[in-house]
Amino acid sequence: MYLNKAILIGNLTRDPELKAIPSGNKVCTFSIATNRTYKDANGVRQEKTDYHNIVVWGKTAENVATYMKKGSQILVEGRMETRSWDDAATNTKKYRTEIIADTVQFGSKSTGTSTPSSASSSSKPQAKEEDIGTIDYPEEQINAEDIPF
Repeated sequence: MYLNKAILIGNLTRDPELKAIPSGNKVCTFSIATNRTYKDANGVRQEKTDYHNIVVWGKTAENVATYMKKGSQILVEGRMETRSWDDAATNTKKYRTEIIADTVQFGSKSTGTSTPSSASSSSKPQAKEEDIGTIDYPEEQINAEDIPF
C-alpha cells in the first residue's frame, strides 16, 4: 500500500493567480509558508520557514482566488506531485514539486484586512464576561433514581 498525502497550514506568500486552460477548467496557483521552531545542538531556539507551491482546480480554484490574498491563513490537503520540463533557454531539465489540493479550508481572518467579510465580522460586538450566562446548579443532592434514563 502506498500513500501520497500532504496536509499543510500556513500563510499565502503571494496573491493567488487564477487562469483558465483551453478546456475551460480553472486553475489557481499560489504558495504558502509554514514555520517550525526547534532547538539546535547548543540549545538555542531556531525557526525555519518552508515554502510550498500549491495548485487548485475547478470551483475551489475560483473560491481561493476570490477570497484569499497574500498573508491569509489557509489549510491545504492534497497530494504531492513533481513535474519536469526541458528549459530551452538553459538546455537543462527543470523540476517543480507541487501540492495538488483536494480540499482547502480558509483560516482565521486577520483583523486589519479590508475584505467585506472580515470587516463585518470585526464589527460584531464582543461578548463580555458578565454578559455570558452561567448555570445555576441546585443546592440539594441529585438522586440517581430520579434520572429518567
